[in-house]
Amino acid sequence: MEKEIEDMKDETCIFCKIANGEIPSETVYEDEMFRVILDLGPASRGHALILPKDHYKDLCQLDEKVAARIMPLAAKMGRAMKESLGCAGFNVVQNNGEEAGQTVFHFHTHIIPRYENGPAMVSWTPKTAQPEELKETGEAIRKALS
Repeated sequence: MEKEIEDMKDETCIFCKIANGEIPSETVYEDEMFRVILDLGPASRGHALILPKDHYKDLCQLDEKVAARIMPLAAKMGRAMKESLGCAGFNVVQNNGEEAGQTVFHFHTHIIPRYENGPAMVSWTPKTAQPEELKETGEAIRKALS
């Protein structure tokens, strides 16, 4: 069992070290699976990161039992932020891969408080998709799922 636990850590990963208490952080929540810390480069006051204590590179590697606990924990954190910080809402953000904005390759989820009259979450410009393109794209994804 000890070997299995060791395999779930990456000795070179800074988020593994933070999540497991080897590097100090402003921890706002901790349980047996997660440590939630305040981000050192926050998008807004209270910006937090949910860090699993075990190492997973990204969402595609994430254990299903760990994944099942992420959204309830994000909701718990968001409620606490609304109550304690007075934010009007919050974003739950999770990036996978360098092209998607992931900079630390240890799965983590951002909880970003949003305040009235504050900056909105980064948005994208919607494009128009043709029905043929949607059908072709849908077929490709369904094929990959089977």
